[in-house]
Amino acid sequence: MQLYTKTGDKGLTKLVGGQSVAKDAERVNAYGTIDELNSWIGLTISRMTDSDALKEELLQLQHYLFDCGSDLSTPQGVYPYKVDKKLVEWIEERIDTYADIPPALETFILPGGDEIASMIHVARTIARRAERHIVATMWTTEINNEVLVFVNRLSDYFFALARVLNFRKNRPDVAYERGVKVFHNITKADVERWASKRD
Repeated sequence: MQLYTKTGDKGLTKLVGGQSVAKDAERVNAYGTIDELNSWIGLTISRMTDSDALKEELLQLQHYLFDCGSDLSTPQGVYPYKVDKKLVEWIEERIDTYADIPPALETFILPGGDEIASMIHVARTIARRAERHIVATMWTTEINNEVLVFVNRLSDYFFALARVLNFRKNRPDVAYERGVKVFHNITKADVERWASKRD
């Protein structure tokens, strides 16, 4: 099987259905960043032990990320989209489960801690970048909006998951040293959401 097509020699790539677009188009940046995130999750899984129950969940997430990339590379009407509300419900259920495990936050925290938790924090920042590219795409092109919703939830998911991983390894959160108590009279879910979306 020949892997190279030579289409990229002129700075172009093909979307699903055959339409040619520039390789630096926002749509390509969007699904390319999703691919980067998927690869990073693959690396994270490879660093886990075989007994780690989280590996199966992250593998499922990889399939969902592939669905996201597929939808982003498919112009509307070419093929049915794969990402729907069921995927959003899946990730929201995982966020809600993880958010109730570690102690509530009162300040912003630094990313880091256990190696796997730190890698999940990196995944969170890649997800945020993917979201920015998806938003830039949607201003000029019709896309599957459920992909945007799902990717928007990803940063919350990774933040909550990283905190749980550190909590289980007895690695306490490190408060941002020039921060003040900014979370009061709000729900724990609000804290988790705001702390994971500081940009």
